[in-house]
Amino acid sequence: MSTPEPTDFDVTAYRRALGGFATGVCVVTAHTPDGPFGITVNSFTSVSLRPPLVLWCLDRGSERHDGFAAAERFAVHMLPVEDREMSDRFAWGICRLSSDEFDSSSPEPPRLKNALTRLDCVTTERIVMGDHLTIVGAVKGFETRPGAGLTYFRGRYGVAEEPAG
Repeated sequence: MSTPEPTDFDVTAYRRALGGFATGVCVVTAHTPDGPFGITVNSFTSVSLRPPLVLWCLDRGSERHDGFAAAERFAVHMLPVEDREMSDRFAWGICRLSSDEFDSSSPEPPRLKNALTRLDCVTTERIVMGDHLTIVGAVKGFETRPGAGLTYFRGRYGVAEEPAG
């Protein structure tokens, strides 16, 4: 059952209010019928440690919706601060990965070469919630490295520095 939206609800102001929550920046990749695609998301979260589950949300109006919604496997990449241009590109620009941007020697989802952390996932659930599709994935493998992370807060990029010691 959906909750009706009040006629005086200001969606733009609400979006700005949500921008008050600082997030990390992730790129989700998957093999789609149109090739290897990437999409920038900040709607990523860990759901469970046992079993290892994560989720992310996909705008149902996105031109990339069908490819990602149907993908049985995907990878989540937490971006380092130096990958801001990549974040912008996958948010608003060309979404197809070129062969030099990812490791194509594996049957796993496309793996970006410079991620701070990468999670290889198998889709376990797809839940329509409002104007988004929530995709839940079981984490089957991961890699991580130190470095400063790219963040997003109030419509601007920022940096989460690597903690000392």
